[in-house]
Amino acid sequence: MIRSAALLLLAVATSSVAATAAAPEASWVVMGDGGAIVRAVTASPFCPSVAFDGEAHPMVVRFAAGTMAQRPTASPPELSKPSAFPLMVCDAPVPVGTRRIAIDGRNLPAPRPQVRRIVVIGDTGCRLKAADNAFQPCNDPAAFPFAGIAAHAAAWQPDLVVHVGDYHYRENACPEGNAGCAASPWGYGWDAWAADFFAPAAPLLAAAPLALARGNHEICARAGQGWWRLLDGRPRVAGQDCDDPANDRQGDVSAPWVIDLGGGARLVMMDLAAAGGAPLAADDWRAAAYRLAYARVAALSAGARFAFAVDHYPILGFAGEHGSEPPVLKPGNLAIQSVFKGFGPRLMPASIDVLLAGHVHLWQQASFASDHPSQFITGFSGTLEDDIPMPFAIPPGIEPAPGAIVDAFSSWVGGFGFMTLERTGDRSWRAVVRNVDGKAVNRCMITGRQSKCRLPQVTVR
Repeated sequence: MIRSAALLLLAVATSSVAATAAAPEASWVVMGDGGAIVRAVTASPFCPSVAFDGEAHPMVVRFAAGTMAQRPTASPPELSKPSAFPLMVCDAPVPVGTRRIAIDGRNLPAPRPQVRRIVVIGDTGCRLKAADNAFQPCNDPAAFPFAGIAAHAAAWQPDLVVHVGDYHYRENACPEGNAGCAASPWGYGWDAWAADFFAPAAPLLAAAPLALARGNHEICARAGQGWWRLLDGRPRVAGQDCDDPANDRQGDVSAPWVIDLGGGARLVMMDLAAAGGAPLAADDWRAAAYRLAYARVAALSAGARFAFAVDHYPILGFAGEHGSEPPVLKPGNLAIQSVFKGFGPRLMPASIDVLLAGHVHLWQQASFASDHPSQFITGFSGTLEDDIPMPFAIPPGIEPAPGAIVDAFSSWVGGFGFMTLERTGDRSWRAVVRNVDGKAVNRCMITGRQSKCRLPQVTVR
């Protein structure tokens, strides 16, 4: 009788927990420092369990639900507000060799031992920024097409999704009477993160693991609280959450990490999001951090047959000058260059073949006659596009960094889309530029550090 009563109590308790532990609002797999991590956000007071190859494992709390006190941000205090995260964030490491992952009956993509197909996106959120009087029509899928782009990118069946940063753009309230963004959530809490990234990106979250670079929109003075809670791929560290401005130096930097693509290829992820654009003084805390980052990148890429390096800022790309005709080209990121040039004119370790970045809201490719890695920019996947024209070819003597001599250049300005990378050999990849419908508009070949595209410029029609 006692044993029967105990079993009955256990059954009731188990039933109660199961009823309380509702299905997660969102779940995904992020490639972190040391391996893959499965993560979920839930309104339940309990973390869900995750099944790896059919065996249940507990998830643990990464961040509890709560509303953070309003902190200084890039916006004036009257245009900002406390960051509300009403959902709990849970995660668990994925055992090496796992082939099947499921949470609450929902299958999630497991890491592939060899990655052959990669989707690259960047700058995906819908811009609501009072300081620039920039209010993108978030309610118009043609003006904010990230959801459609994510669906087409997922349909391509990638093995990995690389995001080059800037996920969150809904910083300030939509003006009254503006139908294009009416009723949009704003600020730095979960509701804005859900609208900008998790809801439109849902097909990609279900399609492949994510390799996520941090953008300048995710620094502590902006959406850093969401970055550390939701996207960063490493264990939580006390003070590294952007909640307390006194800890912003710690919250605004993290060490590079590597993702093994199999077959001798690697993807090295860099967090240089706090760099800004002006050269850094030698005693700037960021300069010290980035010198350590360079050494770490060199160590992580050493011995690779092929290596991509990913960060948000284009180190060797061009941006256009607003209001200039003919176009005036601005060089690559001067802050990062000012630090990395101390290691040599190449600006990157010799083991890095290709740079992937965003920040400039267009697609661009540059390859060099000098010993510099190719640069690709994919900042064209959702946010307001740059309308600054790029030249058909780079004029002689114009360089993104001293000594970086361009010998192949291609660009696409004013069109939304994504890029795919498909492995064709130990040191070769096919890059395809695709529009919002997934249609190829340009094709490029990458061989080692060299790249060449079929069209020097894409015209939007």
